[in-house]
Amino acid sequence: MTAFDWPVLLAAGVQRLGLRPQDFWQLTPAELALLLGQGGAETSLARAGLKQLMDAYPDTEGAAGDGRD
Repeated sequence: MTAFDWPVLLAAGVQRLGLRPQDFWQLTPAELALLLGQGGAETSLARAGLKQLMDAYPDTEGAAGDGRD
C-alpha cells in the first residue's frame, strides 16, 4: 500500500483547489487525484469500443435494474 502525504494533499486541496477542509476530507483519494489533474481517462471511448460494450451489454426489455420487472 502506498502512503499518502496528507499535509501536502491537504494544502493542495485547500490552497490550490479552494476546498474547505471538511469538503477535502469527504473526497476519496481517487476524486482528489482527478481534481488535481492526476487521474481520469487518458483517451475517450472510440466508436468501436462503444459498439463492443453495446454488444456485450445490450439494452433489452425486462433487463434487471431497468424498473420494468
